[in-house]
Amino acid sequence: MARQFGHTWWGQAWIDALEGRADLDPNRLPRGRTYARQGHVNRLELEPGRITALVRGSRVLPYRVTIGVRTFDDDEWDRLVGAIAARAGHAAALLDRELDPGVVTEARAARVEILPTAGDLHPRCSCPDHADPCKHAAAVCYLAADAVDADPFALFTLRGRRPDTLLAAVRARRHRGDRHRGDRGADGGSDGGPDEDPTDRRGPDGAGPRRSDGGTLVDPGVTARAAWQRWRDQDPPPAVELPDPPDAPGDPTPWATDPPADAPFTAEGLRLLATDAAGRAWAQLAEGAPSGLLLSTSADLARRAARRLDQGLPLHGLARAAGETPTALTARAAVWRHAGAEGFTGLDDGRWRPADPVVEAGLRAFADAGIDPVHVQVRSNRVTAGDVQLRVTADGRWWRYERRGRTWELVEAPSTDPTDLVGGD
Repeated sequence: MARQFGHTWWGQAWIDALEGRADLDPNRLPRGRTYARQGHVNRLELEPGRITALVRGSRVLPYRVTIGVRTFDDDEWDRLVGAIAARAGHAAALLDRELDPGVVTEARAARVEILPTAGDLHPRCSCPDHADPCKHAAAVCYLAADAVDADPFALFTLRGRRPDTLLAAVRARRHRGDRHRGDRGADGGSDGGPDEDPTDRRGPDGAGPRRSDGGTLVDPGVTARAAWQRWRDQDPPPAVELPDPPDAPGDPTPWATDPPADAPFTAEGLRLLATDAAGRAWAQLAEGAPSGLLLSTSADLARRAARRLDQGLPLHGLARAAGETPTALTARAAVWRHAGAEGFTGLDDGRWRPADPVVEAGLRAFADAGIDPVHVQVRSNRVTAGDVQLRVTADGRWWRYERRGRTWELVEAPSTDPTDLVGGD
């Protein structure tokens, strides 16, 4: 069954707002759900008043999407804080990542609508599609529902206040109310426990690394070789229960000092390699992805370039290190994105002249699309009509390229039937 979005009642309210906005043009919603399910959305961020993300479409460079969300003014926030502070259970539910329906009801009675309506969302996308929303913006909204599902505080962040600011205001309001009533509550009015030293890194049982006089955490640790030997010498070796992988790969610790001047690497280059290795290791554990260790140099370079483009990062540094131009590296990234490692086996063959029946299949594909053969050119293994070019490789697969300025860019996965590739996406 296809993955669904909006599993909580407040997450479904978010989906309803999106789909309500798309009532006049609902055709983009199915494509948006497909994009969201297939991992086309990267760098999703929820901030006060907006959602931003990069969405991978048919072109190599991802589209930039911003979903504006109407924020509350100071008067609305004052009324909302009063509604949340009215009952202790409201804030407690939020801390448990639940949204009490009573909060919404009391806020609505105070003329504050926590849950978004269709008019509260304002999508913008760098793509040429003028639909509202386009499929890229719809994909971002569907994935934003996951964030709202996981933490209803996301709704308040989008409305303009981060969780710590909101909770501080609720706490202050409740304390004022308690003093006014002359009742500080059963706990004496204290919101927290005893004072804690944030520098104390020991666990509750006193175990773990302790601080030296100089403030450095001292932990002798153990070498990998010794740990492995200790485990292997047991008979039989104990079963190992691996913990679940984290939600995302972490960032490596920055290189403490610059390497020697004659070192064959830079601190930044080493950091990028470590980051890439951590990402591939995480993908293996969390998603069962291949390690990528057997990729050719060309394919691995394309993989790294595609990842940087998905993250909205420039290619200039990687291109310089690889001795490539950013344009050429972008073209390689397109091959990786649409065909993976196998794309380089056929496309690195260069031009060749296939048999006439093979070429005729490409010509027929354009003719079936209503393109006059007069406007179709054949050179080697390439059949071109305007800004669309079909290339056939020795393994019998056809590849669709489109002209981007002075270069040709791969835009779709290959097919054994060229008619599948004519007509765009």
